This record gives sequence, C-alpha cells and structure tokens, in this order.
Amino acid sequence: MFQDTFVPSRAFFTRGIGRHKNKLQSFELALRDAGIEKQNLVYVSSIFPPNCQMLSLDEGVKQLLPGQITFCVMARNATNEKGRLVGSAVGMAFPASKSQYGYISEHTAFGADENEIGDFAEDLASTMLATTLGIDFDPEKDYDQRRQIYMMSGQIVDSASAPCVTTGVAGLWSTTISAAVFLP
Repeated sequence: MFQDTFVPSRAFFTRGIGRHKNKLQSFELALRDAGIEKQNLVYVSSIFPPNCQMLSLDEGVKQLLPGQITFCVMARNATNEKGRLVGSAVGMAFPASKSQYGYISEHTAFGADENEIGDFAEDLASTMLATTLGIDFDPEKDYDQRRQIYMMSGQIVDSASAPCVTTGVAGLWSTTISAAVFLP
C-alpha cells in the first residue's frame, strides 16, 4: 500500500561554521551556526522540486520545529590542519518554467575561496539541468561562457549557491556546512 508522496513546496539555503577539539562537536556547532541543529536531518539527493518557492533563511528557520524530520541537500567538510582553507557549498539551478524541476549540487574543497566554491557548485547544478533540458553546449568552455549559453537558451533562468569557507585553527576541528533545506 502506498502512502501520499511528499514533495516539498518551499526551501531555503543555510550555512554554518563550527570549531571544537572533537570533530563531531564541531559539526554540531556548524549546525547551530546554520540554525538547523534541532532537526532530525535526512540527506536527499539533487532535485529542486517543481513549483517550489525559495524562502529567506529567517523565514525558513522560523518554520522548523524541534525534532522535526527535515529533508536537506547538504555539503559538509572539515579540517584539523592549522591554516588550511576548507569549504563546502550547495548550488542550485532554476529552470525558466516553474513546473519543471531544477538541480541542486553539493561541492566540498580545500584551498578554494567562497567565490570559487560557490561558482563551482552553481556550475555543477546548471550543467546537470542543461543536459536534462537538451541545451547544446561545449563542456570544455569555462563556466562563465557556458552560463551565458544556458541563460540565452531561455530554459534556465538563474542559479545560486550558499558557499561556506573558513580557515583551520591549531588544535581544533573546523567544520563547514552548506545546505538547501526543504519544507512541506
């Protein structure tokens, strides 16, 4: 017997940084920084549902209840190396038609700044959506050139990301998280 399907109708981006001598506790602190520490998080893959509305971080967090099972796409990275640049980002590509699904990507890296990691996450999501929509492009071109082709096709309207980058501190784990959080 099948139950009703759950297709999220709203979503929001969040990100956070945590530092602690224990890796797990640095992750918990990153969740707190992102405002989603009270949720039972369920990681899902990369589809932005049709007709889904993006909310601001404040609007989204206000709708969460402690203990709620909450679906999200999350990128998570950590380092305990002093001075090491660590980051994570989720990127999203939005189709022109609200009735079409979009894509969400997760990306983690060391040594990349917020612009680099955010652009890479958006590139991943946009490329997945472009191939689904049958947009003709040269995968060897850089992202800025491909982005122009995607936008000019009229089938992809925008992309966005939530990059989170920090530098490792001696004696502590530094964790970054970036998430697209879904709401009913």
